[in-house]
Amino acid sequence: MTLLVERENPAASGQQAEGAASAMPDGSHRLAPGVDRSHFDTRGAAPIPPLLAWRDRVGHVIDVITSSAEIENPFSASIDRYAVGELAFTDCRSGRLLLDRSIARISTDRMRDYAFHVFLEGGMESISGHYPHDQNGSEMASLVALDMNQPARMQRGACRVLTVFAPAALVETVVPDADAMHGRVIENRTPLTRLLVQHVAALADNLPGMSADEAQTALRTSAQLLVAAFGKEARLTGNARAAARAAMVSQVKHYIRANLHQAELSPESLIQALQLPRPTLYRMFHHEGGLGTYIRNLRLRAAADELVGFPHLAVMDIAYGLGFKSPSDFTRAFRRAYEISPQDFRVRALESRRR
Repeated sequence: MTLLVERENPAASGQQAEGAASAMPDGSHRLAPGVDRSHFDTRGAAPIPPLLAWRDRVGHVIDVITSSAEIENPFSASIDRYAVGELAFTDCRSGRLLLDRSIARISTDRMRDYAFHVFLEGGMESISGHYPHDQNGSEMASLVALDMNQPARMQRGACRVLTVFAPAALVETVVPDADAMHGRVIENRTPLTRLLVQHVAALADNLPGMSADEAQTALRTSAQLLVAAFGKEARLTGNARAAARAAMVSQVKHYIRANLHQAELSPESLIQALQLPRPTLYRMFHHEGGLGTYIRNLRLRAAADELVGFPHLAVMDIAYGLGFKSPSDFTRAFRRAYEISPQDFRVRALESRRR
């Protein structure tokens, strides 16, 4: 795969490939057929407060958590989004934000891509997912991987961030156990990482002048490079040992999902069924908070989907059907995980879906 590290405008030479973008009098570009571009800037949102305008703009994917004081404060943000086939790319500048992709949001939308954030300025101050897997960012530009099928809350400083969105099918051809990359951060400390950041930055510069075929190839290459980097960081790729570990994790997760509705499913029953060494199995799920936590969180996630997908099914039936010992145990676990009761979650999610 070729790294796109040149940072020049492809139109600078005065020549353009057939089907590429052409410059407009205002400096913008008419993109090639097959490349969809949208642009949004809070400076054009008056009389709506900029932060509320931004919340409305990105609210179909992620929630912007705001307070009354923050709404009154100065805020600016802009985003350019490019889409080619199943791949998408955004170039975003914004002030400081608290972002939340909750289980309610996931249960009511169809966004299931992986998002790879590359910070050119600023960075992620903190990120926490549904699993107890918190990482703190730094002042250096960082790379962050998110599985949009898992919840996460992020505190982001004022920044410029480029994001590559790739479908799960593409990501999982490179890393079979791709959901383990969720919430992971790679600091921009090594020559290889700096080269990867430069590659994605060059893509942002050159994308407006590319044909649809060129854009799709460049986006796919960027996605594959980012997936490979995070797969290596998570020790899911890179050598025979990593491949064996990924295969073992995949086997365990497949067994858990297949038996999720069985009340007797537990770490002990899994060890006995698969005949795997206990220390190895527990190390594999350390970043998930432990094997028992992983099983419980999968059950809670399945319960959230069923609460929305089967609105006439009693909460008690959902609890017993997913292996919880009692409705009260289920309600306590659900409230601890999502800070809302199952009944209130169902009401809120269904209202959001109707809107």
